[in-house]
Amino acid sequence: MGKKKKVIIVESPAKAKTIEKILGEDYKVISSKGHVRDLPQKKFGVNLENFEPEFEIIPGKEKVVEQIQREVKGKEVLIASDMDREGEAIAWHLSNILNLSGKNRIIFTEITPNTIKKSVQSPREIDIKKVNAQLARRILDRIVGYKISPLLWKIIKGAMSAGRVQSAALKIICDRERERFVFKPKEFYKVSIEVKKTKASLWSISGKKIKQENVTEKIANDIKENVKEVILKDIIEKERKKSPPSPYITSTLQQDAATRLGFPVSKTMKIAQSLYEGVNTKDGQHIAFITYMRTDSTRVSEEAKNMATDFIEKKFGNEYKGGKKTKKQKKKVQDAHECIRPVNIEITPEIAKNLLNQDEYKLYKIIWERFLASQMKHAIYKDKTYIFQSGKYEFRTTISHRIFDGFEIIYNTKEKKENELNLKVGKTYNVSKVNTEKDMTKPPSRFTEATLVKKLETEGIGRPSTYATIISTLLQRKYVIKEKKELLPTLLGFVVEDFLTKKFPEIVDKNFTATMEAELDKIETGEKQWKSVLNEFYSDFSKYLSKAQKEFYTVNYETDLKCEDCEGTYKLKIGKFGLYLNCESCQKNKSIDNTINAVIIENKAYINKAIENHISITVSENACPKCGGNLTRKKGKFGYYFKCDSCDFTISGYKIASGKCPKCNSIVVMKRSKNGKTYWACANPDCDYMSWNEPK
Repeated sequence: MGKKKKVIIVESPAKAKTIEKILGEDYKVISSKGHVRDLPQKKFGVNLENFEPEFEIIPGKEKVVEQIQREVKGKEVLIASDMDREGEAIAWHLSNILNLSGKNRIIFTEITPNTIKKSVQSPREIDIKKVNAQLARRILDRIVGYKISPLLWKIIKGAMSAGRVQSAALKIICDRERERFVFKPKEFYKVSIEVKKTKASLWSISGKKIKQENVTEKIANDIKENVKEVILKDIIEKERKKSPPSPYITSTLQQDAATRLGFPVSKTMKIAQSLYEGVNTKDGQHIAFITYMRTDSTRVSEEAKNMATDFIEKKFGNEYKGGKKTKKQKKKVQDAHECIRPVNIEITPEIAKNLLNQDEYKLYKIIWERFLASQMKHAIYKDKTYIFQSGKYEFRTTISHRIFDGFEIIYNTKEKKENELNLKVGKTYNVSKVNTEKDMTKPPSRFTEATLVKKLETEGIGRPSTYATIISTLLQRKYVIKEKKELLPTLLGFVVEDFLTKKFPEIVDKNFTATMEAELDKIETGEKQWKSVLNEFYSDFSKYLSKAQKEFYTVNYETDLKCEDCEGTYKLKIGKFGLYLNCESCQKNKSIDNTINAVIIENKAYINKAIENHISITVSENACPKCGGNLTRKKGKFGYYFKCDSCDFTISGYKIASGKCPKCNSIVVMKRSKNGKTYWACANPDCDYMSWNEPK
């Protein structure tokens, strides 16, 4: 075999393997393993006079660069990094390192033989506007990180750094927690009647529609006492079309995978990346399954539409062919991007199940179903609304019957099936039961990863490729913790957010952050120059920075926690080793866990309830393996542990498993190894059961 004449450089080894298999022996496909050049790690690396960046080979990537330089010597080179800004920047850096010029850039939305072979025949020049947009973002983040973080380190021990986009996301989470804290629940009643085993809810009083939260006990009691029979006033029939969903974009895939599969956003993106680049399947093949997974476009190529239409006609029949019209995009999207879809619709979930591991299969299945559904006909329902009247009270119920399933034949939306009611208009019916259920209005929900992604997208903060990083960074820095899928801001997170809001209000302002994203988009389209955008930002930012550097800032919050030794109240302060509590009356000091879910509002830290919940919680009744007593979770010098309320039994661990020990039927606790990995161990000292997986 002769020497290969052409070299293609991609980002990942998996992608290299897939493409080399497609192109055959004329091509050598090698991987840069991500970025190879960046701003320096140990110094600022940006000249603030002209915003010229200084780049260096990323430490640890020297051998990768040397290997690439050897491989490309004397050969034609094509760079096939991803098609987003990051990928374009990687191509630009590689082109500079290798002294390339001209048309050496190829892109593709899917790794299939047809697409890859077409792309290598039509290389283009590197899109310098897209590169400039990435450079501007990188320098913006470097300015914020390098200039604000040292101030944070001086003031708040334990605060790691302050990123530009992460800070805006942190403020959104903290503001939601404040809303929850000040929320005052309001009592209301859910009222419904039962007629012929059918439940109808209170709709209006004296012809005016009433919100459920405005139904008082007086109204509920009046209905219970006086509504004994009702007249069926009217039946309104209406045909309703339920439209198929749009195919996935990055944010909607992340939200659905979190909601339906329980995947963290970072896990979703990792699996999607491998499905795009190519997976070693169970039968020994190496196949790419989906199109590019970082996109905010719902566009579907004509080839993909035809592929889906043929499949639908063959599998379900001509009447199921539809195709959802692409919604007009609210913001500029890159038309080169498609939606996230399967590269081959013939690889059904049933076939994929035998090729992929469990998590890959689950994600592929929802992508396949969503895309196929988007190309199908709408479902049709017939709705019948029954209107009952009793004096001034009106009650309504709607019964839906599906006439045509359309896209729901594969994309089940779980609409409740209800029986037809044999009732006649104008007839009086006895009320068999009046239901009056007391309830309280609920505070706004905490964010989950899915709802935070939706909020960030709605507000225009960050871009599809950044959502996973934003969330993982907040969790790693302990500014936010995750409990039962909810994202809870910590005391440390609140202190950092409060500092940034007071000293750098623009950085945490969601409107400012969204405006910066729009400015980056304008750089990419050529409407603005990247250095002028940086100059506008820095001229304002430097004023805040100069003021913050000159003013002495100290953490000193009032709290709602009483001192145990005197009548005084603790204050939250910052010391040599981080946050602590100090009673100014008796000078008693007390340590505090930075990760408690406290709330800071107007210079007061509400920590009393958070400390109670965090440090001492009865987690399991009658669970002590020694005496059968109640176990309480506590926080000690070396972390969390469980202590029996009745005897001297203690065991380190963070939480108790939902299942019992398969060996001795005792409780099992979650522990952490020296390298930070969690595992499960039996609490019974006489049992040696250990597992990486939680017993169910």
